[in-house]
Parts: sequence; C-alpha cells; structure tokens
Amino acid sequence: MKVNIYEFTDKNKRDSYLLILFFFIALIVIAWLIGELFAPKLSVVLVIFALLYSSFDVLISYFFGDKIVLAAVGARKANPENPKEKMLINVVEELSLAAGVKTPQVYVMPGKDINAFATGRDPEHSSICVTEGALENLNRTELSGVIGHEITHIRNYDVRLMTLIATVIGMLGLLSYILVRSLAFGGGKKERGGEGWLVLVAFIIALITPVVSRIARAMLSRRREFLADMGSADLTKNPEGLASALEKIKLMNEGKLNVSESVSHLFFTDPNKSPLDNLFATHPPIDERIKVLRSL
Repeated sequence: MKVNIYEFTDKNKRDSYLLILFFFIALIVIAWLIGELFAPKLSVVLVIFALLYSSFDVLISYFFGDKIVLAAVGARKANPENPKEKMLINVVEELSLAAGVKTPQVYVMPGKDINAFATGRDPEHSSICVTEGALENLNRTELSGVIGHEITHIRNYDVRLMTLIATVIGMLGLLSYILVRSLAFGGGKKERGGEGWLVLVAFIIALITPVVSRIARAMLSRRREFLADMGSADLTKNPEGLASALEKIKLMNEGKLNVSESVSHLFFTDPNKSPLDNLFATHPPIDERIKVLRSL
C-alpha cells in the first residue's frame, strides 16, 4: 500500500504556527488576569513581560530543544565500534536515504524498555535516539520498523510540532499553577473588591487550560503515530517488522523509563504507565496499531 506522507508536511507546519498563536493568546489572557487580580496598575507590564519571556522560551526550544531533550534523558552518541550500535547507525543511514532526508544524529539512552524517539526542528537538524533495551531485544527487521517510524516523524516535521507542544504545555501549566495558587490563598480580594466574576473566570481558565492543552496534545500525537506507522511500512516495504516490534513492546515493556511527562509524547510508545493513560494517552493502543499494520 503506497502511503502519501508528503501531503502532511505542510499541515504540520501550519499546525506549528497555529499552536504558537494559541499559546500566545492563552498567555496574554492568563497574564492579564494575574495583573488585574493582583496588580491592576501593572497589568500591561505583566503582559509585555510574559510575551517577552515566552518568546525567548519558544526560541530556545526551537533552536536547542533537541539538545535539551537528549541531555534530559541521558542520551549519548551511538558508538560505531559497538556491533549493535553500528547496526543502528547503518539502519538510520539506509532509511534516511530511502526517505530522502539528511541522516539524523544517532543516540542511545539508558533503559531496559524497548523505545525510541526523534527530535529536532526540521529534517536538516534532527536526531534519533533509541533505548539500550531496543538494541538488546529487536532484530534488524524490527529495528528498521521502529527507525522508519521515527524518520517519518522527521520527514513530516512532527518533531518541530511536538517539541513546541512540550514548550507550550510547560509554560501554560506554570502560569496556571501560579494563578490557582494565588486564588486559593485569597489573592486579589483587596485590590478587586466585589468583582467576583473576574475571580471566577480566572479560576476556571486556570483549571481548564492545562487539561485542554494535554487533551489537544494527546489527539495530535495519536493521529501522527498512526501516520508514522504507515510511513514506516512504506519506507521498509515490510509492515510486519514494525508489527513484530510492537508485539515485543507489549510483552516486555514495563513502562518505567525515567523521563519527564512533558517529553513522553516524543517516544515511540508511552514510556510511563499512568492511571490517566486512557484520557491523556499520546499513543494509540498497541493492539490497534498492530491490527492496522497487518491490514496494509
């Protein structure tokens, strides 16, 4: 089955811009509410400061987000002297050539679970990282399926979008937390007098913004995981390789990788099991992914 992946590239670029727009609108609203409730005369100053700070944060994420993520998970450059890591490097080079993208930097991170992720801002500036568990437990065909999935993320500009999502959620979560804590301790009552509606609106926005952000992230991520699976099948010409890797993940993974929740959506499968997985899961059910692959 031929999968036309290229049509999604422009959409991912548009989604990136829309995400940034949403981020700045939500940021302005929350910063303004904090100012109105706790320092009315400084509301405009707070909004300007929040915009400047967030712009700096987005730029750092855009240009250095991949390095930050790789450092956070304890990744190291793949060693070509190690036979299994040499195989990984070869697989990345072969599938990059097939996909028509620049060969990403190749990294290995600690962890017994089978997992991987891609990061970067575009196909010219990207990296692929796999766990030690993936190298130990996957054969070349299965590893090719996983790497094909990650290279599809790079080719589709998913890596840019998902890196920005991590930044957006982190910043909105921090501001929402500040607002909720301030309201919980009675801040703003003296300054705003009887304007209880403003307090109510602020409280509602502070509570729902992180939830909506995470649900949106889950919806975007799940769709892109299916597309990356199909892209892998197209690149490798062997959907069974990826299906077999997913079966091993289902049987062997414990869901205990030591990674932050803010970057969990970057991984091939959910690195951390959580009671809220059904609501906020960033990956489709493994059984469903296997079923789709074997129907190609």
